[in-house]
Amino acid sequence: MKTPTISFLLAFLFSIFGQSQDHKKLDEFKIVSIDSCITWMTNNYKNPNDFHDIGLQTLKRAQNTETDLTLAQIHENLALWHSYNGLFSPDSAVYHTSNALRYHKKGTDKKKIADTYEVLSRQYIKARKLEKSQDVLFKAIPIYEALKDEEGLGSAYRTLGLLYQVMQDYHKSIEYTTRAIPLLEKTKKYGLLGMAYFNLIISYGELGEFEKAYKATDDCLKIVEEKVPEEVFIPVKAHSYRGEVYVRAQDYTNALKDYIKSWELCVAIIGEERCATYRTEIGQVYLLQEEYDKALEHLSAGVQAYEKKGQATIIQQYQDLSKCYANLGDFEKAILCQEKAYANSNQVLEDKIANLESEAVIKYETGKKDEAIATQGELLKQKGRIQTLFIVIASLLAVLLLALLYFFNKNKKKTQLIKAKNSENELLLKEIHHRVKNNLELVKSLISLQSADLEDSPTKDAMIASQNRVQSMGIIHQKLYQGENLGSIDMKDYFVNLSDGILDTFNAENKVKIECAMDQLELDVDTAVPIGLIVNELLTNALKYAFPENSQGKIKISLTKPNPETLTLRVIDNGIGKVAGTSPKGTGFGSQLVKLLTLQLNGIMEEKHENGTSILFQFKTKAAA
Repeated sequence: MKTPTISFLLAFLFSIFGQSQDHKKLDEFKIVSIDSCITWMTNNYKNPNDFHDIGLQTLKRAQNTETDLTLAQIHENLALWHSYNGLFSPDSAVYHTSNALRYHKKGTDKKKIADTYEVLSRQYIKARKLEKSQDVLFKAIPIYEALKDEEGLGSAYRTLGLLYQVMQDYHKSIEYTTRAIPLLEKTKKYGLLGMAYFNLIISYGELGEFEKAYKATDDCLKIVEEKVPEEVFIPVKAHSYRGEVYVRAQDYTNALKDYIKSWELCVAIIGEERCATYRTEIGQVYLLQEEYDKALEHLSAGVQAYEKKGQATIIQQYQDLSKCYANLGDFEKAILCQEKAYANSNQVLEDKIANLESEAVIKYETGKKDEAIATQGELLKQKGRIQTLFIVIASLLAVLLLALLYFFNKNKKKTQLIKAKNSENELLLKEIHHRVKNNLELVKSLISLQSADLEDSPTKDAMIASQNRVQSMGIIHQKLYQGENLGSIDMKDYFVNLSDGILDTFNAENKVKIECAMDQLELDVDTAVPIGLIVNELLTNALKYAFPENSQGKIKISLTKPNPETLTLRVIDNGIGKVAGTSPKGTGFGSQLVKLLTLQLNGIMEEKHENGTSILFQFKTKAAA
């Protein structure tokens, strides 16, 4: 009798396994060789249906008859299937990769052992067992170093970069990925090299080094274009990751371009229908841009694609779609989407529980039963020796846990009380500032009413000056209760408001332009109030005397902090300046007030009259020792 050829055996396998609805027919595969089954598994790990049952039965048949290398190959294929399809928890892939490693360690192939350690490290990352991932990866690296395997080292460093990126240690992620890149480039592993750049894109983006993230994306795309154009999905991911960086940088225009490019590339590879889920990223950007109609178009298409695939894990997408409908006034659909998001969240939890139960069955069927029996026998032998110790340790742990729980709850209550008290104090302080501002506004109004009946010009000017001083202090309290920080004031915003108020008082909006040529600078109240009064006096004086006969003019205000202990204030106008030989105008109270306030702030004042008036102040923000 002739031995069947491989092609015949594979054809027979496909004829059996194609009938996934009748699993009883899987018993017929027992007549096919183990090697043929492994070949089929290697070529069909993307099959979400029959592969798992075939793999487990192949493993069961091979347990007592095949070599360690064959058993390792079967476990590797099962791990690859778990990793690719994601139908079970990541622990499933860890379990099979660990068994593959166990069988490889019985042999002498150091390269294969190191490679399996590296794969296992990636599986642990997916399972979020990061310490174990680090442990096995650091076992692979010395083997690669001993073998002088630059390709293996490049792959291990890339995985180490991925591990640190997941651990949110982005500096280390960049460090090890940077080590991996020249090794992968030297060994011409351009596919892995392209994927290594993903670590840089994400890590630089998280660190806020956006330009470096953009450059990493460009390098990734260039590598694929020049070296491995067949790696069509790397550009899809690269554009998608850079889109996330642009979103973080709040550059929604470029984020949109990258997300659309990612989608278009995916469509060109596998068709529009299978790539429709990428449209949710596009919709999210439109949502951030408040273009709700466009957001609705893409989010709806993406969510429908998820629904057609029967994926009940989408939660954020339904929440985004709900926001779209709410902003477009369709509250009925908004509520419906929120309900779906909530239902999917519950479904995810239920699936996790179901997968854990299935995983227990898998382990039982693939040899864990014998391991459990052996372990149980060993435990029974040792029970007499360790029972007392176990009870003592358990009791101590229980006491420790109760103590920790007690102190945790106690601290939690204290924290809640402190937060509530702080919130109450902030509210009260804002209310105080609000009332002070209202009272000052009332005083200003009273002064304004009284000055309106005055005919004596000097007296009326003095009343208006007092009105402006009250207004300058009122603006400070207004900014305090309106802002988020109750202890400081943005001086640029304050100067703009103060300038507008004084221009309005003198009806000089069309005559004089006041420019605040400074960056944002926050000062505490004790410093802001006297500086505000000084600027008020100088602006009032300039508007009264610097621009006679309705002449046009410009006043420039700047406040800088050249070092931590010094503030520099400049007020410059291009008015007529101070004419030599003329006596000072007004009562002189404003000048006296400026000098007193300058002394209060430990400052000095320098006045120049060239092409107008320039006044410079240097304030010490800390008193001299």
